[in-house]
Amino acid sequence: MKHFVLVAGEASGDLLGASLIRELKQRYPNAIFSGIAGPQMIQEGCSSYFPMEKLSLMGLVEILKHLPELLKLRKKLFQHILSLRPCVFIGIDAPDFNLSLEKKLKETGIKTVHYVSPSIWAWRQWRVKKIKKSVDLMLTLFPFEVDFYQQHHVNAAFVGHPLADMIPVEPDIQHARAELELEADKIYIALLPGSRISEIERLGELFIQTAGTCYQQDKRLCFIVPFANSGTRNLFEEILGKQSVKLPVQLTNGNARLVMQACNMVLLASGTAALEAMLLKKPMVVAYKLSALTYWILTKLKILKVSLYSLPNCLAGKPLVEEYIQNDATVEHLQKAIMRLINSEDGNHLLHEQYRTIHLSLRKNASVQAANEIIKLIQDKA
Repeated sequence: MKHFVLVAGEASGDLLGASLIRELKQRYPNAIFSGIAGPQMIQEGCSSYFPMEKLSLMGLVEILKHLPELLKLRKKLFQHILSLRPCVFIGIDAPDFNLSLEKKLKETGIKTVHYVSPSIWAWRQWRVKKIKKSVDLMLTLFPFEVDFYQQHHVNAAFVGHPLADMIPVEPDIQHARAELELEADKIYIALLPGSRISEIERLGELFIQTAGTCYQQDKRLCFIVPFANSGTRNLFEEILGKQSVKLPVQLTNGNARLVMQACNMVLLASGTAALEAMLLKKPMVVAYKLSALTYWILTKLKILKVSLYSLPNCLAGKPLVEEYIQNDATVEHLQKAIMRLINSEDGNHLLHEQYRTIHLSLRKNASVQAANEIIKLIQDKA
């Protein structure tokens, strides 16, 4: 009987894990699944030794505060997995926790898989040495990541991106507009300044002021801002209240994908939201700001290894969408970029076709592909 141990550290990993378990159960109906799981994985029959929330930490200070507890948890988990001798260990994202665990397990002869590559192609590339010692197989969501791993002699397989499977190639814009009760004669712009407090602190005022200057030029514009949590919404509302400009703006809790689907275009912080906007075929402008000290360190020590930052541009291998990073992220730059999109119907049609091509290249039924690769690894072991 096959025993699979999986460890997920946050909600996105829980969804990936649940889908992967469903596929593995198709091949091994009597298999046992255990590890650290969220509600979706547990629903699929994965028993969880510890609550997943213990790994869901963001920020250096928070991680350091809980470091002793995390190290103790990882040690207990390692000993338990050793006693089980599963056919494979699958770490889903959460690289800071999983890679060290994978390294120790691999040294004992247990096969290890890491699902979702950390962004080592973009920064801290030296981590590939640890990854090579830690994993028997790296499952990547993007094709260019495999090229990077092959250069460093790491066994890797591109399985596609789950979001590309979930989001239709041609999203139903009218359905989304009806859901949000949007007016037909307005141009709607989604504002997504980030899902973390630090991102709202750096981008909230910039996005509001950009929206204000755009609205002064075109009174057809309306803005919708979806929020991941109450903390980011409260801070954004506080910043909005201090602005002299009065905007036609609607704030919503959650529903970021529906909001982007319904809107004509998106102004967003670089990250997974840019990938979602691309899959939803939305013209977009991307902006991002790190703390001044972090950015200085990354550039001074040449830790940052990319010239393109947003995922649509990385996937295209060229500047497909306008992106403004750090000091280039100004009201003037963002406002001009948005107005160019508003006035560029032909350009937006071409962009739509380029998005579609990339979408299809990522639409590989990721969970099925991941299960296939894991089974091949298990069979090689046998």
